Amino acid sequence: MTDLRSRPLVILGAGYTGKFLYPLAKAHGWHTYATSRTPTSHLSHVVKHNRLFFDLAQSESWKQIPTDAHLIWCFPALTQEVAVNFLNTLSPNRGRLIMLGSTSAYRTNQPILVDEQTPVDFSLPRVQSEESFRQEYGAVVLRLAGLYGPGRHVLDWIRKGKVPYTHKYVNLIHIEDVAEICLAALEKAQDGESFVVSDGIPRQWSEIFSVAANRWGMPSPSLSQPKNPGKRLSIKKLTTILQHTFLHPDLYEALDQIEKCKIQTEK
Repeated sequence: MTDLRSRPLVILGAGYTGKFLYPLAKAHGWHTYATSRTPTSHLSHVVKHNRLFFDLAQSESWKQIPTDAHLIWCFPALTQEVAVNFLNTLSPNRGRLIMLGSTSAYRTNQPILVDEQTPVDFSLPRVQSEESFRQEYGAVVLRLAGLYGPGRHVLDWIRKGKVPYTHKYVNLIHIEDVAEICLAALEKAQDGESFVVSDGIPRQWSEIFSVAANRWGMPSPSLSQPKNPGKRLSIKKLTTILQHTFLHPDLYEALDQIEKCKIQTEK
């Protein structure tokens, strides 16, 4: 543990996830940097000397990254050729590499139980890049379910008509749990592993709409047929190897907290 934290930690592309990951990593004793293509405007939550300008498409910016750092890569590593060229500029003795992907890598038209043994869709450029980095560079790939939390409120998605009222399965995870899991992967995952990351409870949108109507008085639109039934994700590997204890195991309690904070802020 001490050896791991002797190296800097760089959050590449510190967008929504970075807003929660950066302060958590600092609190856990990591010497943490965050990057953005516009660090002045997008990294106001990061102390000035920890903000780095980085743009994968601009090779001059690559010099900003400490060559021995651990990397948590938060955006698609595309184009793959450019991403590989960047990684090769770092020290051969660089730190660990964590890549954040998406469970959309697992394409299926059946509501089967999806885990790390389920084949990924290699027709997707992002998946091609993640798998190449995993197999050739030992990257740990975290394939994330739908993120929610402050600023990404499921109830607002329903209010704004961004999600249809169907029986389609959806898998979600609170952003604060994602931040914790990123650090757990740094410390506990083996090089080249992949993990399905969700709260472990597949739900149908129709259930969420029903609870939203009963608990928060939200109107329910007409039920429609989904284009596909969605997926059900298994997190057995995540809980066994990374031993994560969820901060937000109950979706509806978490939504209630976000809703109360949102109302208080609007007053």
